[in-house]
Amino acid sequence: MVTREDDTYDTEFEAAALHDAVNGLREKHPMSSASVAFYPWQRNLLLGLLAVVILCGYSFPIPTLVMVTLFCTIAYVWTLADRLILFFRGLDGSTIVRISDEEALGLPDDRLPPYTILVPAYNEPEVVADLIAAMRALKYPEEKLQVLLLLEEDDAVTIDAANAAGVGDVVTILLVPPADPRTKPKACNYGLHFSTGEIVTIYDAEDHPDPLQLRRVVAAFDRLPHNTACVQAKLAFHNGNQNLLTAWFTADYALWFGFILPGLMRSDSPIPLGGTSNHLRRSVLDEIGSWDPFNVTEDADLGVRIAESGYRTAVLDSTTLEEANSDPINWIRQRSRWYKGYLQTWLVHMRRPVGLWRGLGAVGFFRFTALMAGTPLIACLNMVFWLISLAWILGQPHVIREEFPAYVYFPALFSLLFGNVAVLYMNLIACRETRNSALLIAGLTTPLYWVMMSIAAIKGTYQLIRNPSYWEKTFHGLTGPATTSSSAEPKSESVP
Repeated sequence: MVTREDDTYDTEFEAAALHDAVNGLREKHPMSSASVAFYPWQRNLLLGLLAVVILCGYSFPIPTLVMVTLFCTIAYVWTLADRLILFFRGLDGSTIVRISDEEALGLPDDRLPPYTILVPAYNEPEVVADLIAAMRALKYPEEKLQVLLLLEEDDAVTIDAANAAGVGDVVTILLVPPADPRTKPKACNYGLHFSTGEIVTIYDAEDHPDPLQLRRVVAAFDRLPHNTACVQAKLAFHNGNQNLLTAWFTADYALWFGFILPGLMRSDSPIPLGGTSNHLRRSVLDEIGSWDPFNVTEDADLGVRIAESGYRTAVLDSTTLEEANSDPINWIRQRSRWYKGYLQTWLVHMRRPVGLWRGLGAVGFFRFTALMAGTPLIACLNMVFWLISLAWILGQPHVIREEFPAYVYFPALFSLLFGNVAVLYMNLIACRETRNSALLIAGLTTPLYWVMMSIAAIKGTYQLIRNPSYWEKTFHGLTGPATTSSSAEPKSESVP
């Protein structure tokens, strides 16, 4: 175990590592840091637009409502149409990198580079034993594999559980000195200073990766162009059949990692990375800056910086099993953090819109906006459109007719139906293409899932204003050990 009292690292080095973990990005690349949520000109512009809308609404209520609804309708249709395009592009799966078991196992050990796995955890004693078992299962030479379990110094309960589980030679506990912000990316930045690998990846404490995943990544980097900075493995859930919520979550991931991300690979658009199993070249991390400790979706932000810097991300046909949130309150806490982080990422990169346009190109720029800003805002708009539709259905059409003329209301209603049907269709196709018939009920009842998404999006948008860098903790270990595999796990993997 590495502690602050050990002789392995002196306190001066540790202090420098902690300072860089917190301040490195905002000192080296201040425009890329979310430590300031809104730049003055962004805040003034948003407040100015809001003031104009309120003033126009007071002076010209009907024309203002017409224009706002028209704008929202166009944005809604544009975002969902682009999502359909990505879905159909990813449907054939041709862009997904596939490395067979034979090719992965055929790599000589002396050709394998040093590898570092960062495992940030906080207040998660119940999953430490599973973590050690998952790391032992990896088919990678022990002398070239470094696993750093990143624990906060004051997290006594997890430290005790890790020591009791017997970390042995597989996992090294690295204690992170307490410092704000208390976020996962800050812990990863600190761990990066102690890493020895040429390739660095992140796993959550409850993850169960494909045992050949690291070897597949090495083979993928050898096969892919030199400007490939990241290889993203797929994520799925081992408890997808636990209840309806976990089934919805599993179908959501099957669509995202199976079709949307492969669709993004067929363009120059940025790929928002998943929270785990993104395998990164250490040299690129050093060049573009590592994770932003103030961004609560540091993975999505890093994916955009990778694309903006001229590098690419590939999707690998290798699955890491996680635990799907089975508790609605816990799920909303997690999803609201994601939505808030997406908006954070959009605000950060829109500080230099001209440079972003040049870095991503026109299509990449608009797709970045559709993903990072459109995803949470569409989820918020859903609630508004639903309430308007409900008012009509409940027998008060005169109220709606006074505020929304037919030539605005019905196109908006059509766009709402189009969006809902389109997403329902994509979910059902994802269930079919992943040969996971158990998700059929979840696919058909997805509109109920969207209600939770809207609640989470509204909460996340509110938190962006009130407390932008606050990291809402997601609790794991609610289902016990991952002893059964989910039907979302690819049938093709047959690792001995």
